[in-house]
Amino acid sequence: MRFVIQRVTRASVSVEQQTIGAIGKGFLVLIGVGQEDTREIADRLVRKMVGLRIFEDGEGKTNLSLSDVCGSLLLVSQFTLYADCRKGNRPSFTKAGSPDLAEELYEYIISACKEHFPQAGRVATGSFGAEMEISLVNDGPFTIVLDSAELCG
Repeated sequence: MRFVIQRVTRASVSVEQQTIGAIGKGFLVLIGVGQEDTREIADRLVRKMVGLRIFEDGEGKTNLSLSDVCGSLLLVSQFTLYADCRKGNRPSFTKAGSPDLAEELYEYIISACKEHFPQAGRVATGSFGAEMEISLVNDGPFTIVLDSAELCG
């Protein structure tokens, strides 16, 4: 499983020119699910993500978490995070999880995040399998990749 986490001042996702999810300060999280991923792996990555201290405190040090700054999450599924570009110029996606597995784990991740942030509006989402347009203002820029192969392996 892979999470690409971008610290943002705002972000939104649209389908067919209609905004379906939007946040202010927080994380835009692109989520890729691999063939071997499980709910246990999802739990580990969610815990790591919500605990990341990558917001600046009063002294300019990255000491504050999403909870500390009352931040929000925008969660977007993105199977292309499992692109294999080693051969030729056309990526292969054979390492990505099947659509059924990916959708199940994406929905599970959304639920897990809502347990951490039950307040209305703190967790926004994209639409699984849809053609989406994402807008964001990356704060920093600050982008972190969490990969279960490195964190759980």
